[in-house]
Amino acid sequence: MISGRVVAAHGRRFLIEAGDRIVECVTRGRKSDIVCGDQVDFEMTDADKGVIEKVATRKNLLYRSDDFRSKLIAANLDLAVIVVAAVPYFREELLIRCLVACESADIPVLIALNKSDLPETAALHQHLENYVRLGYPQITVSARGDLSQLQAHLNGKTSVLVGASGVGKSTLLNALAPEANAATGEISLALDAGKHTTTNARLFHLPGDENNPGGDLIDSPGMQEFGLTHLSQAELMHAFPEIRARAGECRFYNCRHLKEPGCAVLAAAQAGDMLPNRLRVYQSLVGQLTS
Repeated sequence: MISGRVVAAHGRRFLIEAGDRIVECVTRGRKSDIVCGDQVDFEMTDADKGVIEKVATRKNLLYRSDDFRSKLIAANLDLAVIVVAAVPYFREELLIRCLVACESADIPVLIALNKSDLPETAALHQHLENYVRLGYPQITVSARGDLSQLQAHLNGKTSVLVGASGVGKSTLLNALAPEANAATGEISLALDAGKHTTTNARLFHLPGDENNPGGDLIDSPGMQEFGLTHLSQAELMHAFPEIRARAGECRFYNCRHLKEPGCAVLAAAQAGDMLPNRLRVYQSLVGQLTS
């Protein structure tokens, strides 16, 4: 039995890094709930192929889900870098849903505002200060400029890049790990969205030296939606810091923060202490649980 880490997942085929070699492996039967970042044990079946026998217990797992299936993204993460941009379009609901998924999986987050050279970025930077006040670190970068600030956050960690198509994830990856040679694609102005340039998650090693430990960076496919049907009402409440901070302050102990009288969360939103979009997304998610 050989131990290794999954560095790429393609359907039911996986690339496993074991020491200084990469082995293409499959699973027994139809099992395919293995994801980039997993630690696995496998047996060789040929000179350069193998079969996965065991998946180690995960530290965490980032995934999204809808009514029909779950889409696993990455496992055993130290950091999730949520990349956003003012162009082609800032999708705040997608950011909120990504943050909720990370909160529920206990994965630390960094919001990376890309395309700092664009004039539209200044207003978005100011808006994202609301998220900094909620406790989410945020940096502003340009994928074609100095990335030392981002690199400092990635040093010595296993991180994942997530975000909508077109925000520049692939360009960031190419700058951080040139050997990745990821396709960058062009933004489709007609659709106001980026073309999907990454179809499968893949782990890359970041260059390092004696003063810089480098790290590992997982690039994930661009997305337009982030389903959270796997979360319960209690988990949703806990995943919003401004709701979590007001636990026990509502008139009713079982308040769902929808329209109940004496709700501390609704009062906070009316007072401007909770972003309207965040309350709307929370209420939408809770409504989906009862529909």
